[in-house]
Amino acid sequence: MSNGNTSVNNGSVNNGGAPIAVANAPVSYGAFELTVGQDPDVPSGTQVLDQVAAAGYAGIDLGPVGYLGTGERLGELLAERGLGLAGAYVELPYSDPGALEDAMRELDAILDVFDTVRSYLAGPPPRPTLADSGSKRRAMLPARSVRDHSLGFDADGWRRFGAGLARVIARCRDRGYEPTFHPETGTHVEAPWEIERVLEVSDVGHMMLGGGDPVAMLRDLGDRINHVHLKDARRSVMAGIVTDEAPVTEIWTREAFCELGRGDLDADAVLDGLRRISFGGWLVVEQDILPRSAERFARAAAEQRHNRAFLAERGL
Repeated sequence: MSNGNTSVNNGSVNNGGAPIAVANAPVSYGAFELTVGQDPDVPSGTQVLDQVAAAGYAGIDLGPVGYLGTGERLGELLAERGLGLAGAYVELPYSDPGALEDAMRELDAILDVFDTVRSYLAGPPPRPTLADSGSKRRAMLPARSVRDHSLGFDADGWRRFGAGLARVIARCRDRGYEPTFHPETGTHVEAPWEIERVLEVSDVGHMMLGGGDPVAMLRDLGDRINHVHLKDARRSVMAGIVTDEAPVTEIWTREAFCELGRGDLDADAVLDGLRRISFGGWLVVEQDILPRSAERFARAAAEQRHNRAFLAERGL
């Protein structure tokens, strides 16, 4: 339920009364699964931690497991910089019981990291940030399911999805962590109608590049929001990707996501909406990029300083 410019994750309840804590994520610096260990220009985890702390953020998302650090040392690195851990993104095949069984190891690895560093952390507890793993077909057709419902699950697919998601949610809660769901472009949960189905089959949800309205979502589903990912984006870039029938990777390569205040998001309306519902918890700034040069990696640090200043000017 987004206009293509922001994402708000939903859970069973919001955290009214708690303060908003602003975090960032390694993907804003070009560090994620497609670059870490693949591109020699990716900044080190320590460099990203230093940049996030220097920019004034209160926390950071985990990124690929092991990237920021491992074991107790990760907790020490966070504590030395006064950073909390906002959460960790994990894509899982909820509708495929066999594949989900194998993929639960990835979720458990993230929860193990949370357990190891928890005593070191400042700020709200980290949230497992759940997303659908999608398919090759959906990855080749980002943002199409808004109009073409045939790309989505049928009734049996949603039944299997709901059962798999319930299993994952139970695992997170059994381990002491309240999850949040992150619909993602190029997966089976991106369009408003798909997000609504997730809300129907579970007690979590979210919004993204699927063609909806984040302000309306805050108004209508405020009691379900327990986590926020804030992005700005250029609708014209996304429209070009759809027109060109380009794959989901072009969203990052063409930099559909941009610095806060420089795209089409009405950030002030989103922040006002969060205040109206007394949201408290992590607000994670994300500006997904897929850099192709050392200069582009370096420029990301300046952009994230801009994003933190943008929010500070608005009282966060």
